[in-house]
Amino acid sequence: MQPLIQIESLWKIYQTGEIELAALKGVSLSISGGEFVAIMGPSGSGKSTMMHILGCLDRPTRGRYLLDGVDVGGLGPNDRAHIRNHKIGFVFQGFNLLHRTTAIENVELPILYDGLSGRERAAKAGEALERVGLGDRRYHYPNQLSGGQQQRVAIARALVMRPPLILADEPTGNLDTRTSMEIMALFQELNRDGITILVVTHEPDIARYAQRVINFRDGTIRSDQPVSHHADAREALSKEPIESSKETEEETP
Repeated sequence: MQPLIQIESLWKIYQTGEIELAALKGVSLSISGGEFVAIMGPSGSGKSTMMHILGCLDRPTRGRYLLDGVDVGGLGPNDRAHIRNHKIGFVFQGFNLLHRTTAIENVELPILYDGLSGRERAAKAGEALERVGLGDRRYHYPNQLSGGQQQRVAIARALVMRPPLILADEPTGNLDTRTSMEIMALFQELNRDGITILVVTHEPDIARYAQRVINFRDGTIRSDQPVSHHADAREALSKEPIESSKETEEETP
């Protein structure tokens, strides 16, 4: 079976005046559809640069990146934008929600230019919110939602175009322990439904919920191993005291 992601001898070199800085140095990598992968590494290791290239937000200096068999490195801006919107869902540490729009309006953003009617957009966005357990919060604004609920809205927005791949950059960085586990349980559930999940994290406790961990250092892959004791986030939640969560506070009605 063709890998969903195929990276071949990838280099990314930044030029600052006469100085060249290699953020990635000949990286090769293959990820199959349906995998759950955590990418780790210290600051400056190249993991963020790799995620930007995987998300078609940046282009390699040389080497190849094939996404679902398509060499995206050679595509123009419009084609890369189309791939970002239809093949990849993004989830960020800071949620990146528009604060003056409701949850359902935030989720509708990726489908605004898809030629659908307002009713069709609302139906798709509502379905995505139901999938993350927020169907009853669709008309709430971000400041009326807890941090965990805001991240669920962001995940629903990533899901609304039904992409095969979700890239999550430190998705639990602004959340407490229990809420982080709830988000990882949601990612595991989505992964069981066949979506490929890539999570960038600096926390080993978060990486253990993945099936495979890739460690970057100095622009290269230092290790790429399956998780020996793959943790089940739902099981871990059942053992975590609810009192440990800041997310138990009431949201603004």
